[in-house]
Amino acid sequence: DEILEISKVFNVVPERDIFLQKRANLQEVLKVDMSNRKVVMFSTHGLVPGELDGLSQPALALTNPEVQNLKGDGLLKVDTILTMKLDADWVVLSACNTAAGEGEGAEALSGLGRAFFFAGARAILVSSWPVDSEASRKLMTDLFKRYVQEKGVTKPRALQLASLRLLDEGIPDDPKASYTYAHPLFWGPFTMVGN
Repeated sequence: DEILEISKVFNVVPERDIFLQKRANLQEVLKVDMSNRKVVMFSTHGLVPGELDGLSQPALALTNPEVQNLKGDGLLKVDTILTMKLDADWVVLSACNTAAGEGEGAEALSGLGRAFFFAGARAILVSSWPVDSEASRKLMTDLFKRYVQEKGVTKPRALQLASLRLLDEGIPDDPKASYTYAHPLFWGPFTMVGN
């Protein structure tokens, strides 16, 4: 839902530019020429080393390869990201723990974020802890609307304004929810790095 809502802000061809469900597998994503994409966004689950047995580096979870009888583990790992050729103004990692390092004592931004910079991103949006999917969808949709529609707004300012809106006005879609998105747990994990 998050990717589809955001795609309405941009002039994208869904069949060419959006990879969901079965199409969001590692093999399909790596076939795409991302050297001409100014915004690359992943809305998925971020994994830290040790979260899965044998996982020794941060990764983004893509569609399980067994869904289409493909080989591999379906994880976009740091070593693979380092081989990508990007020319992106912005890589958005709307997922849990995407700013996490390589393990305890690691630098504040390493792993996935550093790999995407090395691959050619000029700015990245990463998260420092697990994120709430619905709050993240609301935040990201507002952020992109502001960035595209408000003349002169920078990426960090768009994030700040979207965060403030979620803090002030964010309510869950479930009318029975007994909380709001005012707590930093919901809007605070995301950080903009780069320009």
